Order: sequence, then C-alpha cells, then structure tokens
Amino acid sequence: MYILGIESSCDETSAAVVRMEEGRREIAANIVASQIETHRLYGGVVPEIASRAHIEAVTAITHEALDTAGVTLKEIGAVAVTAAPGLIGALLVGVNFAKSLAFANGIPLVPVNHIKAHVAAAYLADPDLKPPFLAVVVSGGHTSLFEVRSHTEFIEIGATRDDAAGEAFDKIGRVIGLPYPGGAALDKLAYEGDPRAVKLPSPALGGETLDFSFSGLKTAALNYINTCRQSGTEVPRADLAASYTRAIVEGIASKTEQALISRGYKTVVLAGGVAANSHLRARLQQVSVAHGARLSVPPISLCGDNGAMVAAAGYFAFLAGQRAGTDLNASAEDHPAWES
Repeated sequence: MYILGIESSCDETSAAVVRMEEGRREIAANIVASQIETHRLYGGVVPEIASRAHIEAVTAITHEALDTAGVTLKEIGAVAVTAAPGLIGALLVGVNFAKSLAFANGIPLVPVNHIKAHVAAAYLADPDLKPPFLAVVVSGGHTSLFEVRSHTEFIEIGATRDDAAGEAFDKIGRVIGLPYPGGAALDKLAYEGDPRAVKLPSPALGGETLDFSFSGLKTAALNYINTCRQSGTEVPRADLAASYTRAIVEGIASKTEQALISRGYKTVVLAGGVAANSHLRARLQQVSVAHGARLSVPPISLCGDNGAMVAAAGYFAFLAGQRAGTDLNASAEDHPAWES
C-alpha cells in the first residue's frame, strides 16, 4: 500500500511516498523543501513567512515525490497529513492541500499527530521495532516521554512545563553568535569545551515526576553570558556549549533512566529533531545498555520534519480506522479534538 505523506507544521515543506505493508517498509520518495536559509536572516522561524513558503512549495514537491516514486495518485491508498501540533498558519497549508487532493481524487484522508509521526520515523529504519516501548521525543517544540502501547496509543508520562530542549539549544546558540540553527552548531562546538566548566542547573525536575523545565537553565546561561560581557570578559563559547549541552543531555538521560526503572520497558525510541544531537544519542545509548534495553533512533535524515514519517504514522492510523472528512481542521494543540 502506498501512502502519500504531507508535512508543513513548521519550516519544512515535505511530501513523501512510502510503501507500507506487513513485513515491508519502503521510502519510495521523501522530498523536503527547507526554509533554513530564509529564516537564518531572522535567527528563527517567522510564522507568516513560513506559511507563505509552504504555499509556494507544496504543489511542486508533491508532484516531485510522486514522480520520484514512479507512482500515480490512482495507486495511492491514503493521503496522510500533519494536522497538529505546530504553527497554525503553516499547518493549514498542508491540511487544506491534502484535503483538496484527497477528495478530488477519491482517496481516504488520514490526520496525523506530528509527535506520533516523529516516533513513526523509527519504524522506517528499524523493521524489528514493535510496541510497546518507551519513546523520548525531543524537538524544538517538545520534550516528552511516552509509553507507546500500540502503533496509535500513546500515554504521555513526562513533558516539559515550559520551553523545549530544541528551543533552548537554538536560543543560546543564537545569543553567543552561532549560525542558525543554533542547536546543530552547539552540538559541534561542545566537543571543543569542558562540560564541567560552567555550573548550570538541571532541566530535570526533582522527585518522582518525569517532567522537565528548561526556562531556568536558559536564564542561568543568559545570566552567565551577561556577567561575562559586563565584566569585559570574553564568553568562553566552547566551554559554555559543552556545559550547556551536558546539562540538557544529562537532564533528559536522568528522566529516561527513571522511566525505564519505573516502567520496565526494554526498548527505547529516541525521536524528534534533537534526536540528531550526537551527545544525546550517545548518552541514551549508555543509559539503555545499563538497563538492558535496546535504543532505536532514526537516521539523521529522518529526525527532522519530513513527509516519510507522516506517511508511516498515517499507515498505522489508517489500519486503526482513522479517517477525516472535509471538516478536518488544523490545530496548534498537542491533543487535537479529532484524536479524542
């Protein structure tokens, strides 16, 4: 069965064709139109500009995906589209395009939750992966722990109470003058510094909760930067990058370990844009091995937003009987009405 996946939740427009069936998971095409160069001028994503860029790109990349896969719309079994969460204007572009395409061609339409799609990326690269397992989703907008009980049933057991890890990386990277996106640049710079040079608080909240808070960590890092500048001292960027990265990675690792101990899972999936962070991948591998668990992480190409992960999540939602009509609307919320 061929699934067409459409993704437009933030600053990547993507269309993919994925062949999904029992024992077979094949990405026939995965086209991504990135807006990084556009938003680099502003140091972050500008929602209105992102929405307009999606409008300009979505038709062309969908044709490209179909052509690359060598299939026609008549061969598409379902159109899956990210409908929540994300930037509302950006989401609306993908949702309305997918609705029009699906209903004009008599193809079933399947709404997809963006967070579940990130986890579904792991299925494409790991054919042996099956629920139940513990999922750690780390991105620019989310830092959450889930019990994944089936391909479509997710139970959130931990989450950030304010900012997300990806946003925290990008913010400090921008402040110390690293190129956008700051998270990727910080990952590289952290190898050049001392991870214990700057004392910073952990984003992992104390006690039995599995929640995080990154706002205090960001404030502490900003205060350190401002203190250096006010005293005329050059900010030790490499040491700060290493210490800041260590604080975030250790915070996520500690709650992952806590969840493994309390929930007893033997498989961990790390997903989301920040799953591309080399320090986080290595540390969660250590945690998993220490507790007799297996870590599954999508390849770097599938960590960021892409249509293939949407198609994969859409396939399992389709099997579960999830369909949408012409009244499907986008939602910025993590738990949209159509999932209840």
